[in-house]
Amino acid sequence: MRTLRTTLRGAAVAAVAASLAAGAAVTALPATATPTATDEGRAMAKGSATKLDATKPGTTTPDATPKIKPKVKKPKKAAADPDFGPNVTFIDETWTADRINTFLDSVNDEQEMSQGRHQVFFEPGTYGSAAGQDDPATATGIINQTVGYYESISGLGAQPNAVQINGALHVEPVVGCPDRPWECAAPGSLNHFWRSMSNMAINPIQRPVGADAELPYPAGVTEPHQMRWAVSQAAPMRRMDIQGSLTVFGRYGEFASGGYLANSRVAGTIATGSQQQWFTRNSEVGTWDGGVWNMVFSGVQGAPATDFGQDLGEGAKGVKTTVDRTPISREAPFLYRGADGELAVFVPNARTDSSGTDWSTSAESGTSIGMDDFYVAREDVDSAATINAALADGKNLILTPGVYELDAALRVDRADTVVLGLGYASLTPTAGNSVLEIGDVSGVKVAGITADANVPESTTLIQVGPEGASVSDPADPTTLTDVFVRVGGPWEGKAVTSIEVNSDHTLLDHIWAWRADHGHGVSWDGNTGAHGVVVNGDDVTATGLFVEHYQENQTIWNGERGRTIFYQSEIPYDPPSQAAFMDGDRLGYASYRVADGVTSHEATGLGVYSFFNQDVDIRAESGIQAPNASGVRFRSMTSVFLNGSGGINHVINDTGAPAVGSFASPQVIAYP
Repeated sequence: MRTLRTTLRGAAVAAVAASLAAGAAVTALPATATPTATDEGRAMAKGSATKLDATKPGTTTPDATPKIKPKVKKPKKAAADPDFGPNVTFIDETWTADRINTFLDSVNDEQEMSQGRHQVFFEPGTYGSAAGQDDPATATGIINQTVGYYESISGLGAQPNAVQINGALHVEPVVGCPDRPWECAAPGSLNHFWRSMSNMAINPIQRPVGADAELPYPAGVTEPHQMRWAVSQAAPMRRMDIQGSLTVFGRYGEFASGGYLANSRVAGTIATGSQQQWFTRNSEVGTWDGGVWNMVFSGVQGAPATDFGQDLGEGAKGVKTTVDRTPISREAPFLYRGADGELAVFVPNARTDSSGTDWSTSAESGTSIGMDDFYVAREDVDSAATINAALADGKNLILTPGVYELDAALRVDRADTVVLGLGYASLTPTAGNSVLEIGDVSGVKVAGITADANVPESTTLIQVGPEGASVSDPADPTTLTDVFVRVGGPWEGKAVTSIEVNSDHTLLDHIWAWRADHGHGVSWDGNTGAHGVVVNGDDVTATGLFVEHYQENQTIWNGERGRTIFYQSEIPYDPPSQAAFMDGDRLGYASYRVADGVTSHEATGLGVYSFFNQDVDIRAESGIQAPNASGVRFRSMTSVFLNGSGGINHVINDTGAPAVGSFASPQVIAYP
């Protein structure tokens, strides 16, 4: 095995915000231009692409009634904030509940492959009325709206409870059979990607909204004191205080493939129902209910006991794995408003052997960086050259929402630089280049960006450290947080390797590298991508690693002493033949591959799934391939046959039953 090295939409939203500020009623966004779909890379026009959807009742009773939190003293507003452009909106207490709901409804309708991007900030304060919390059907004056594609909603408080929401910011499944939803689990939430929520307290009071409210069986109904966040990949919830219960699947058990929750507290029950897998890190939960194939907890207070592989009776097997303490973690940097009214970015320190939430913004917990030390980039203003000039001048970087076309990689060559994306800021190469290259330095923090491959082909999209990198700091690791990659989908794209990690002690926290299985430019010879993540550095840790559909080994680990806690992967759907999907003389490519020479590696909670959809009997010999060495240890692994033909012969190496030909989910508790 070898070692590898929108602006039109934004203007429309700004117009809506201006109309609302003037007290005018707004029913729809102004029309914006839509580019013609093409399979020849990204057409350089801005606009929204066409939506492309892939394609027993479940209820839970919460066990915690929310408590009324003391009012937090609000910071004063600064005289002038930086210009974040038309795709960033700040909501404050002068906005009524109706105005807030109307505005949120104007930005939650982006299509799946749209180029629109939105960041919504709530200033410190209390929003909505709690009067109807015990009977949501009669509640009025609540903040209640769905969260759509490419929409990030965040509080601007130093603590989550500085922004108190009475209501619900929720995600509902696509209802396939409105008259009998319990009979149609698809499409559900399987494509509910690319949206997020962070740094707020929510007293859940949820009601169905819009067209859903007119259905005979609305998807948006929940139990009192419960909110729904029915999402799949790349839809994190961070630094949240849910003062009640949370359900992460549809009302009638619709399919979902999530998910990620970190540094959050859920006072009541988290109900997972039909969620295939879920990763929760450094949080506090009241009660956990459910699980399908792979539910992993790391540093979670209140987590259920490990039961993975245990016989639960009536043919059921346990699917939950708990790691008591997270070996190393760093929470995401975030924008907040200080007591002086000025905006700043708080950058949390890394923690070791930790559990539970950490919401402190003290000097002992991290560093606060003022706006004067940031360059605020905009897609309609900036290029790779202007951004790189600012980075070379020692600035940190905020990427406001948009799609940035880059003819050269963004270069980060200063230790401790912060690169913070807002509202799913996306970077796409235009000349076969990478979009981000980090030099041989330590302590860089990158959060909240999406890299979209393009044509011509890139060798790598994101590179952490040059080949042979030698500088690192285990106490201040370079950290990638909520970093997502797409090869194909919005347009045809090609990239040999999506993320290459050469620096030692790098921390990867919530990564989704995705070779598209649907969208524009999708075919075996179209959106080509060999590897999602290649790790060459030593002592690299991944917490929440999602890598899907790449054409060879999807994750390659060449470095020593690597650690992964939670891994989810689907083998590519579309190999046209077995001959096209062979690793030498071995059937297929293992998704998770530890190099033969590695002597120390640990991985916990891995799921690899197959859905070969070309009507050909294609096999992968195993989902995981690793050297049989005493220092290479795996725990809680599963293979799953989802649908289609062929399948996976073994879970790891030659161990584990097949998942071939029909539904199966064999497990291996430990290896060796």
